Amino acid sequence: MHADQLDEIDQKIIHLLAENARMSDKEIAAQVFLSSPAVANRIRRLEEAGILLGYHAEINPTKFGYTIKAFINLEVDPRDKKDFYPFIQKCPGVVECSCVTGDYSMLIECMFHYTEELDHLVNELQRFGRTKTLITFSTAVRHQPLPRS
Repeated sequence: MHADQLDEIDQKIIHLLAENARMSDKEIAAQVFLSSPAVANRIRRLEEAGILLGYHAEINPTKFGYTIKAFINLEVDPRDKKDFYPFIQKCPGVVECSCVTGDYSMLIECMFHYTEELDHLVNELQRFGRTKTLITFSTAVRHQPLPRS
């Protein structure tokens, strides 16, 4: 199943869950004019199709002392990716790592309590290639749901 095969009800269910992952089947059913079991079946089908990947709570990292948020650009030789991927998956503080186009091949989002922890990660990453680090001052737009089609 692909996103362009979804009807309006499926799209509405996805949008409602993206806005509030804790919304109950009953609450969704009231908004899409279906029964709760019908909504549960649609959600199960969307999960099985790999369209709904999971449900997440948004957590305030500063409440846990994570005051340093940074993005690290890293240039990794394609031959080194087989060693890099297992390494980066185990790195404390790494929130997300994406393979990207441009001057660098990886974009790594990370969060730390102290700049020394960030410095340590950057030093470790430099064995794979050149880095460029950007430290976040503030976030103007937080995670948003996908736009509705």
